[in-house]
Amino acid sequence: MAYYNKEPKYTHGDEPKVGIILANLGTPEKPTSGALRKYLQQFLMDRRVVEIPRFIWCWILHFIILVFRPKASAAKYESIWTKQGSPLYVNLKKQKEAFKKLIQKNTKQPIEIEIGMSYGQPSIANAIDKLKEKNCNKILFFPLYPQYASSSTGAAMDGLFKKLIKTRNIPEIRVIRNYHDHPAYIDALKHSITKFWQKKSKPNKLIMSFHGVPKKSLLQGDPYHCECYKTARLLTTALKLKDQQYQVTFQSRFGKAEWLKPYFSEVIKELGSEKDIRVDVLCPGFSSDCLETLEEINMEGREIFAEHGGDPKKYRYIPALNDSEEWINAMFEIAKSHLQGWIDHKYSASKMTKVSKETKMAFEKVKKLS
Repeated sequence: MAYYNKEPKYTHGDEPKVGIILANLGTPEKPTSGALRKYLQQFLMDRRVVEIPRFIWCWILHFIILVFRPKASAAKYESIWTKQGSPLYVNLKKQKEAFKKLIQKNTKQPIEIEIGMSYGQPSIANAIDKLKEKNCNKILFFPLYPQYASSSTGAAMDGLFKKLIKTRNIPEIRVIRNYHDHPAYIDALKHSITKFWQKKSKPNKLIMSFHGVPKKSLLQGDPYHCECYKTARLLTTALKLKDQQYQVTFQSRFGKAEWLKPYFSEVIKELGSEKDIRVDVLCPGFSSDCLETLEEINMEGREIFAEHGGDPKKYRYIPALNDSEEWINAMFEIAKSHLQGWIDHKYSASKMTKVSKETKMAFEKVKKLS
């Protein structure tokens, strides 16, 4: 059996292209126990997601978690599932189409766009295969995580490099590591919040909730914590908020180890007990609405707030950027800086046709001599 993956069919003279992969976490195929078991097994077996020694973790995962958790997780997914499928996947497809239109509007050069998931389908490996089939010899890898974390961006990069290890003809690769402080990203968040407040009024407190990671990750050198706080600082400065008008929290704790604090659920409990308070929650680390935003924050968060005395009508979730015009423009600005030197601003189809013809003729000449 060959070690390297089979290369796509190549014809001399085919135009080389630039490709972009929009990468995100992933999603189960269906909101069912079976689909969740398959998804959770792939997700939770990633060493970047769970760093517990394998001989201990495999026993816990297969004999406890994968026995009891899939049913409960399936019910949560069912509560936010759409007719088109998983919200994260639906939003990612919309982002891809809008991003592609903006790219085509601003560049004459053909650029191919594909989406890839760290877990589930379509996979990052599948995205690379598709781009190579389209003769992309330059690929920009764009994980849609603003803040770098080993368990998210790092895991996505693993998916990219694992595929390339078994690729004979490796394309030129560039990777967007983070964009937590990019002006276009901060501006898109600001616009989303101000637009929401113009329609709904301003709250007493804005909660910026980021996905949590174990505190151990911070102590071992993961920059995620610092990048979350920098995003929050830049955003609240842009919104001209005072210290008492906002708070940073971390959500989605898993297991008994200490995670980054303050915990979202604990902060919401405290706010629920305050009299006549209005709370808005934003998740700046999520480019697309998904289970963590729609179910954990918008549903569970509201329930916690109400259970501790808060008025559920005064708890509001500000949607993720999704495929908003401001976010698609920001994606373009972020990608553009990484595409320098790859984009030919003097590109013309006729010029490429001529070059292609000359290459084919040269190949045929060499073929006759051999």
